Amino acid sequence: MTDPDLPQPLDERALDRLFHKARTMNGYLDRPVDEAILHRIWDLVRMGPTSANQLPARLIWCRTRDARDRLADCVSAGNADKIRNAPVSVIIAMDLDFHEQLPWLFPHDDARSWFADDEEARAQSAFRNSTLQGGYFIMAARALGLDCGPMSGFDADKICAQFLADQPRWHPNFISTLGYGDMSSTFARSPRPDFDVFNTIL
Repeated sequence: MTDPDLPQPLDERALDRLFHKARTMNGYLDRPVDEAILHRIWDLVRMGPTSANQLPARLIWCRTRDARDRLADCVSAGNADKIRNAPVSVIIAMDLDFHEQLPWLFPHDDARSWFADDEEARAQSAFRNSTLQGGYFIMAARALGLDCGPMSGFDADKICAQFLADQPRWHPNFISTLGYGDMSSTFARSPRPDFDVFNTIL
């Protein structure tokens, strides 16, 4: 018998939307993405766990044609048209001085002091935790009925100059397109190994 006090698994339809049938998109339907849904995505992203509630990710949402064109000029040739043609493209950046926000984000302890004099530790933690938040971004978008096309293949210096000049301590982690996906733009599903291939239980 199911214990009603325990969290219940998502149904298969939800799991399909988040994982089994979700795909990386290379193209999107001609359907705009309202700004309100970007706020809803963030409202979910911020709830995902990060170490000491660091929340180092800084998201730059490129919705206008001008912003997407400027971002397209910062990426590899194979990614440029994907960005230009997507309703929204998002720079998932990381704040290398995230520790300055810890007094209010993590009031339980003096977490700022853990990083204040250790630039390398800040860089590692910013990268690790902003990457986590990037994963939450993808799942949040899918949960709200949108699709994503995460990518690397960009010139970080150009992105910093074009979009982060007024925030010199922010650095791009990766980029993702966002919209209502065109399934015809996807490739055939690449292999997904069974448990025993890449897992060990000790």
